[in-house]
Amino acid sequence: MDKQVFLKEMNWPEIGVAAPLPAPSVEEMESRIAKCRHIMKERNLTHLVVFGDREHFANLMYLTHFDPRFEDAVLILNQIDTPLILVGNECVSHLTISPLYNAKKLRYERYQPLSLLGQPRNDSRSINTILKSEGIGETSNAGCIGWKYFTKEEFSDCQFQIEIPAYIVDALRSICGHDNVVNASDILMAPSYGLRAKCSPYEIAVFEFSNVMASEGMKNLFRNFRTGVTDSELIKEYQYTGYPLNCHIGIKSSGNQHIGLSSPVGAEIRKGDPCSTNIGYWGSNICRAGWVAESEDDLPEKAKGYVDNYVAVYFKACAKWFESMRIGTKGKVFRELIDEYLPFDKFAVFLNPGHLIHMDEWLSTPIYAGSEEEIQSGMYMQVDIIVRSPNYFSTRMEDGIVIADSELRSQLEEQYPDVYKRCMTRREFMIDQLGFTLPEEILPLSNMAGIIAPFFLNYKKILSFKP
Repeated sequence: MDKQVFLKEMNWPEIGVAAPLPAPSVEEMESRIAKCRHIMKERNLTHLVVFGDREHFANLMYLTHFDPRFEDAVLILNQIDTPLILVGNECVSHLTISPLYNAKKLRYERYQPLSLLGQPRNDSRSINTILKSEGIGETSNAGCIGWKYFTKEEFSDCQFQIEIPAYIVDALRSICGHDNVVNASDILMAPSYGLRAKCSPYEIAVFEFSNVMASEGMKNLFRNFRTGVTDSELIKEYQYTGYPLNCHIGIKSSGNQHIGLSSPVGAEIRKGDPCSTNIGYWGSNICRAGWVAESEDDLPEKAKGYVDNYVAVYFKACAKWFESMRIGTKGKVFRELIDEYLPFDKFAVFLNPGHLIHMDEWLSTPIYAGSEEEIQSGMYMQVDIIVRSPNYFSTRMEDGIVIADSELRSQLEEQYPDVYKRCMTRREFMIDQLGFTLPEEILPLSNMAGIIAPFFLNYKKILSFKP
């Protein structure tokens, strides 16, 4: 922590853009189903019932590459048969996005109660009839997957607490009995063993594409950051591509400082105000926070010393976070080092300092107080250390990184050489230009990796450990 931090003018790196990837192969999708079935056998589960909607789409997408639009959807998976997906009226036509469906390895049935209110309801079997026809009976054990699972800290009988719609859970329990229907979301979402917690080379390439798209949008916003326009006008500089978002585009400026997670409200961007903003496509979230200023001269009196007393300290803590991000490091280490280097009374880091990200913005996290869960190869981590201050506002360096051992790095280099090359270029910039010490297993996915520009009107002034 004794490194000196410099605020110096520097051109941001031009690392290149990433081409969108085709849908995953049928083989990739079938491998995910097979892994799921292996865990089902270990747990003596005869069926998995996976629920999704537009907000909570990622588990369904992982298993089928289908995301519900307007409606809900339900996947029913047993040990042997071709999986069945239930969709509403409008999602039938969207099924062709799924490689499994196109290969006739995903059956479908229209279940109209999944549709919007008032639409036709005269062409569906009952949910009980459908479940029974999929082999769910009195001796079955069904696991439900939604978008969260619970622990004994929350409920003593946490395995029976299920957050998917009650009519599905009620139908399952009426057939199987209460104790034979459990929450199984951890199969996909648990940080240490969940299937989505470790990425394949294909997934890394998809997430790199998303990070590049989002970070290039953020770079364009910074290049064109200006006062005298509204936040709604300024946000157009993100050059939104139409790729689906995993969270709302956000910006806090003069009119919504009191609203957390706020979208644009039409407020004027004014010099001397704090500002934070983010854009998150499926598989990424790029966020920065600072001041609408050219230098510290533009800051209010209470914020004087912003760089030396606040941003530089944060920058050093992030550097220590990166240095510790090694395979085998326990999650509690990151909580402890942030508590030490960013004291709560000054920096107020309340949420977990780092978490797993996937198509959805927050999957789960091995990083929490007392965590014995270890960093593993394949984990896709969000550098998400949120600081707050009544005087200094905030600062941020929020991007995605993948933790990859030598085998996974070799696979990525072989299968997606351009992705691998860009990751190496980002590492070189962070090490050679910014002075970070990076373990060899860190693969930065964002074209802004490591960059903090505290003054948004002078974006080339960034922090570095090198003068």
